[in-house]
Amino acid sequence: MSTFDVYGATDKLSNTILEVVATRLEARGEFQSFQKMMKEYLDVMNIDSAKTVIDLGCGTGVATRGIIHRINFSGTVTGIDLSSYLIEVAKQLSEKDVENGRVFFRTGDTRSLEIPDETFDAVVAHTLISHVDDPLSALREATRIVKKGGMIGIFDGDYASLTFSHEDPIKGKEYDEAIIKALITNPWVMRQMPRFLRDAGLDIVKSFSYIIAEYGKVDFWTPAIESFRKLIPHSGTMTDEQINTWADARLKESEDGVFFGACNYYSYIAKRPS
Repeated sequence: MSTFDVYGATDKLSNTILEVVATRLEARGEFQSFQKMMKEYLDVMNIDSAKTVIDLGCGTGVATRGIIHRINFSGTVTGIDLSSYLIEVAKQLSEKDVENGRVFFRTGDTRSLEIPDETFDAVVAHTLISHVDDPLSALREATRIVKKGGMIGIFDGDYASLTFSHEDPIKGKEYDEAIIKALITNPWVMRQMPRFLRDAGLDIVKSFSYIIAEYGKVDFWTPAIESFRKLIPHSGTMTDEQINTWADARLKESEDGVFFGACNYYSYIAKRPS
């Protein structure tokens, strides 16, 4: 079976798999650590002063809702995603804001947007760029549609650093690599971001670095591990038996107080020159 990034192919997945994706996106977005990281880069973007914002690769609308519900934000947010299923979920979760005309959702490819130049005051790509096969094209599109002097916020994981405990370090590394291959198109992209932003004609304003690491008992990583049971076999890097055995072992480690799981995350705030 050929392998592919499940999150980067949401327009090609069954509704059963997309339900798993949606559940995972929402569970991750509810964690305080993720909310704090998003708030930090949105603050630097001065997002509250933006009248028009676009959320690229919006998924279920986690970042869209995070922006629209900020106390001092009074503008509008448009969410774009490849998957019509995820767009419908996003609409349902943002029903009131959609009805009052503050939020708009539509399907679209972030590498080639049917949007006029300089349409938005600000652009957000929250956990998108690692799933795009041509990150520079997506960044150039973001640069094209943001107004001169406008801000672009990029947040994602450095998934080359994703790792979990295993009693056999060599076997554990093999599992880590299989999981990364199943879920991430560009696991090193955040390390390349300064170069990509420069090549897209953007100036870096600020960057933040984070690490989410759990040891002993699992909490943040529990929804991820449970989602792997369905997503990893669908991608083709591991069989159902392999991933279930792996997941059961990680949860048993948590019961025994010896679990470890970690990943680095980065945000970049960039500006289109005036």
